[in-house]
Amino acid sequence: MKKTALDIIEHAEEHLIEKIAENMHTFGMPSTVGRVLGIIYMNRKPMTLSELSEATGMSKTRMSQVVREMIDANIAEKVFEKGVRKDLYDVEQDYYQTFISLFAANWTKVVSKNKVLYKKLNRELSDLLQRDGLTPEAEEKVNQLLNELKEWLHYYDWLSRLIEFFESEEVFRYVPKTKECSSLK
Repeated sequence: MKKTALDIIEHAEEHLIEKIAENMHTFGMPSTVGRVLGIIYMNRKPMTLSELSEATGMSKTRMSQVVREMIDANIAEKVFEKGVRKDLYDVEQDYYQTFISLFAANWTKVVSKNKVLYKKLNRELSDLLQRDGLTPEAEEKVNQLLNELKEWLHYYDWLSRLIEFFESEEVFRYVPKTKECSSLK
């Protein structure tokens, strides 16, 4: 039986939704988030929790959790539409911006966690240096660790600047968005 145009379109959309779900995993996001992102994206207009629940086969409670996670990652937003009483959710239609949002959200968390750990370890090791009776070997090891922590902090500072480089869209001055795909020809 020959496939109809609608069958082919739906098949292509489903493939794209699944690929978006797989790609989200690369960013440390659950595939459910990617699937919902793809569904809203392919819908090309905002959707309600009920519509998302129906499209995914998941409960509205689960949809609410997924959408909240997406909003926290800056890849979805609640939108207002005149005459619609239910909450509507939309996603960024620009792949580049979605990448930047995910990159920034994930790495900002990493930077923050590691800076907290840096402060804790730096304080503990600095306090240890003040103790009496520290062997020369232990003192040398503590100083090595403090130097390592300093390098670590420099790395996370660099990473913070990289995040800003993406969020400011300065990256596009060096790696411009293109309309043609040179690598897929």
